[in-house]
Amino acid sequence: MRILVVLLIGSVLLLGSCKTDSKKEIKTETISFTKEGELTILKQETDSIAALFNIEIAESEYETQTGLMYRESMEENQGMLFIFPDVAMHSFYMKNTQFPLDIIYIDENLKIASFQKDAKPYNESGLSSKVPVKYVFEINAGLSEKLGLEIGDVVSFTKE
Repeated sequence: MRILVVLLIGSVLLLGSCKTDSKKEIKTETISFTKEGELTILKQETDSIAALFNIEIAESEYETQTGLMYRESMEENQGMLFIFPDVAMHSFYMKNTQFPLDIIYIDENLKIASFQKDAKPYNESGLSSKVPVKYVFEINAGLSEKLGLEIGDVVSFTKE
């Protein structure tokens, strides 16, 4: 009988310690910014430079689907440029995006066609370009307003 009690207590202690051991912290790797080019925005009326950004470029299907997900922040002079193979209506969402963004939709003539300002983190609602576009540029929320960007402003970019 005494052996049975000892075995029972030992089993309970063993099971209890297994539960604690099985809870391990899942660590995710931080994704850092990788400069792949530069993007300039010129005011349509004056041809003066409104902004200059270091950019990451999303061209592959995986890069386009992932975008800025799983990142904690981005510096003010950084952005992500999405280049699509076609001119079409494009829609973005903020799934797994941890900080607010301004989404700038750019037509095939490299002119700003529309905006989605202050897109909220983790929002899975579709944010449409509203017009057919070939490029999309994501920057920190509030920057498009701060820089005075407008529909018709001209964009140019270079790849490194």
